[in-house]
Amino acid sequence: MKALTLAKQGLMAAAVLAALSGNAMAQEISGGATSSAAPMSSNLVPVTQDMLDHSESDKAHWLHSNGNYANTRYFPVDQINAHNVKHLRPVFLFQTEVKESMETSPIVVNGVMFLTTSYNHVYAIDAVTGKEFWHYKHKMGSVTTYCCGPNNRGVAVIDGTVYLATLDAKLVALDAKSGKVLWDTQIADPEKGYSETMAPVVVDGKVLIGTNGGEYGIRGFVKAYDTKSGNLLWTFYTVPEKGHEGVWATHDATGRDMLRNIAAEKETLARNGGDFYQTLGGGVWMAPAVDRKTRTVFFVVGNPSPDLYGAIRPGDNLYTDSMVAIDLDTGAYKWHYQYVAHDVWDLDAVSAVILTEAKDKNGKMIPVAVHGGKTGHVYVHDRATGALLRFSEAMVPQENMWVLPTASGARMLPGANGGVEWSPMAINPKTRLAYAANLHQPMTYHVEEASYPGGDKLWLGGAFKTIAAEKQWGRLSAVNLDTGKVAWKADTEQPLMGGVLATAGNLVFTGEGNGHLNAYNATKGDKLWSFQCGAGVNAPPVSYVVGGKQYIAVAAGGNSQLDFKRGNAVLVFALP
Repeated sequence: MKALTLAKQGLMAAAVLAALSGNAMAQEISGGATSSAAPMSSNLVPVTQDMLDHSESDKAHWLHSNGNYANTRYFPVDQINAHNVKHLRPVFLFQTEVKESMETSPIVVNGVMFLTTSYNHVYAIDAVTGKEFWHYKHKMGSVTTYCCGPNNRGVAVIDGTVYLATLDAKLVALDAKSGKVLWDTQIADPEKGYSETMAPVVVDGKVLIGTNGGEYGIRGFVKAYDTKSGNLLWTFYTVPEKGHEGVWATHDATGRDMLRNIAAEKETLARNGGDFYQTLGGGVWMAPAVDRKTRTVFFVVGNPSPDLYGAIRPGDNLYTDSMVAIDLDTGAYKWHYQYVAHDVWDLDAVSAVILTEAKDKNGKMIPVAVHGGKTGHVYVHDRATGALLRFSEAMVPQENMWVLPTASGARMLPGANGGVEWSPMAINPKTRLAYAANLHQPMTYHVEEASYPGGDKLWLGGAFKTIAAEKQWGRLSAVNLDTGKVAWKADTEQPLMGGVLATAGNLVFTGEGNGHLNAYNATKGDKLWSFQCGAGVNAPPVSYVVGGKQYIAVAAGGNSQLDFKRGNAVLVFALP
């Protein structure tokens, strides 16, 4: 019976694809910044600050890339639930102009969906029918330098404006009704290795944006721009000019010895000085979380540069591989917590911070900040101080941690992709579980001496290589926030990268590189539904309601980092 159901779904998908492929060809454009395909829906309303503030309880829209300022990726509607999800069917498939990896998290405002593609295209479409309203194609600068694919993870919206960050390190403001450019500003210099793939966050007249480029020797940052003018308001550098050597930590956040030669590092610092901060890396990959009550911004910081050759960057390399809290109004430092000091394994902090509540060490429920690490642990912090309350059981195998990279290669698990890569986790406040998409990719770590080559050239100081003889796979893990115990796990044929959605229907959705979008029971982990989308589902699903009907949407474009099958579509599902 199950096989028959999935077969019917495949036939329906083929029918939808055939019907829409003609439309996609008819709407093709050549050149130009913005093209209009149809008048904008009269249902589109300006998104207000109040709407953004209350998005955690919003039962209609999807207004943030990760659902709300807390990044919980939880949708509080149970029309689609564990009992009826087996009847979920495709409603439409929207094909974009770009057949390349897709990591977009669509924004939905009153039945209008804003989605992005690789190479910074933005589409506005009807979220019920797939009808296109407008299409913006960013005119890329002469230089783009980016790691891990030409991806874009979505836009931010407020007051009738859509904000996009681009591969050539620009911030662009578009009119939500027409897609016309209102203003753009240069965030950083792409010739020095800076690029943008993250979805911005808008709050209190500010657009918050981080930067990529940790593989090219940049100096990372989070910046705030004025939503109306694009003027820079403040900058927080993720690598301080002074003090980046830290406390010379010898153990990681879990208490394991990282085998550092502190004496040699201090000798190098004394001999060469500490002015390498300008090229020490520290990119910020994912949308920050915002605590409106305390006016605090939370984010995690990526790897130092060069990734594997640590001899020329002595010290802890703050604030790389850390969770950081700063002031929303000024960008001033509040606290940080570093997971891996002086990282030479590329096991940096990438997946977005989630704000929720959990028990402290005395059993009292307090506000916490949560991060899913490449190390394979979920970390739970006191939101006020940054103190680590607990870390979870390992969600994936760990072996030979922390063996130092060698010229011939040293084997260690997890590999450099994780654990939890950039994939955003989700939290269900009813189950008290965090859901994390993990990778298992055994790797060897190879180091080589490498001086700074200039910002437009990759600067790894070695390589991390998968082991052909060892199987790779994925694992969706459910972690109890109050205990750190893994409540359940569901393994997949391929490494998981893309993200998770949890809903009030006791469901968890995530996709696989082989094209399957899956739904799991949120309390038990049983797979309840699966649909073959035709290309890798390596983007985070979203949910919304229009006209009293709940929808699930996800991009299927594959992934360049793991070389999963490419596509160009967003698929939308609902019950019959």
